[in-house]
Amino acid sequence: MTWQLALSPVDFVHEFYPSFWWIPAGVLAAALAIKLPSIIRLWKDPLLRAVGGLLLLACAVFVFVAPSTIAWVNRITGVPNISSPWVYSLLTAFCGSCLLLIITWRNGLSDRSARTRRAMRWVVAVYSSVIVALWVLFGLADVPVERLRDLDTYYANTPYMREMIVLYLVAHIVAALITNGLIWNWVRTDGLDAWLRWGLKFLGVGYALQLGFDAAKFTAVGARWTGRDLDWLSTGVAPPLACLSAVLIAIGFILPHAGQYLHDRWRVRLAYRELRPLYALMRTVNGRGVPFPLRATPELRLIRRETFIRDALLPLARFIDEERRERSYAAALALGHPPARAKALAAAAAVLDAVDTRNHTQEGETTAGPDTTDLLRDIAPVSRALRHTDALRAIRARTPDDLPVAN
Repeated sequence: MTWQLALSPVDFVHEFYPSFWWIPAGVLAAALAIKLPSIIRLWKDPLLRAVGGLLLLACAVFVFVAPSTIAWVNRITGVPNISSPWVYSLLTAFCGSCLLLIITWRNGLSDRSARTRRAMRWVVAVYSSVIVALWVLFGLADVPVERLRDLDTYYANTPYMREMIVLYLVAHIVAALITNGLIWNWVRTDGLDAWLRWGLKFLGVGYALQLGFDAAKFTAVGARWTGRDLDWLSTGVAPPLACLSAVLIAIGFILPHAGQYLHDRWRVRLAYRELRPLYALMRTVNGRGVPFPLRATPELRLIRRETFIRDALLPLARFIDEERRERSYAAALALGHPPARAKALAAAAAVLDAVDTRNHTQEGETTAGPDTTDLLRDIAPVSRALRHTDALRAIRARTPDDLPVAN
């Protein structure tokens, strides 16, 4: 335990380097699994497909950059260090996909302007060319010694390999800079959904950390060019930055969709729970409730509860005393309640009075029912008002016949 606590941050990364890369790979795989049902259900949505492809590429990068996977790929192909152009190609494809997604997401699918199409063609052409160049440079390089952790710095001065390393880093920096700029410009746009804004902020911080990754890598490689040894930047600083960046980017892409989904779930469940007092009161009128099927969706349960309440209120409406409701409204205003709350409290009091009247009315007796349009529409405020028994008791006590009706 003492030995572990004495480890510096860089030593800690070196100690756990072989398994370090599986953390972001697992997070990205979980993010992809969360998005997968939506992608399958809405397969025709190009943005969802693009997000799924991006998460898959990012996950593949961290799977294939793990030392155990690098050694496995080198072994089955029989070519030392062939994992390097493969990983760099995946990383380059990820960078290009990020740019394409942000351009499409930012401008919208309906934007078919020449500028947008030209930008997308430029991204595809440039990053496809970079991938081809990576493989050509690797084919020209002489890299016989397998390096699982420090290939960038070990071969920093090797002809063609040097150019390949610089090329992938430059492509990564350019993509991170442009993507980061587009994201933060978007964040400053007015009228964004709160979940989208927070998702973009996570993306912005994630891509900013990628710039930190590039800075650490470039500094370590540049140090080798000048005869110095700063390899710890490449093997001890860059990996945590890459991992944290991947986690934040995954959160950024998931948050707008997952946040809105959870918000909608919460809104439906809250509406369902708010109707409980009025539902319970209507059960005393109707004599039965709504069946509760276990497999029913929250939306269906809410619709059934709303329908039940309105069906029970319709025959009860003929027992509502409209003049008494107006007096209750005036009493609520006199007690200091704001108009909207006073209206809901008056309606709740009228419903309670109607239930009492119905219970004491002989079979066959009828009264003229008022217009129930507002009551049937505003069942949620009325149900919330039923929870405030003290306020209702005070209002019902202050409705004598001589109280003037509010206009």
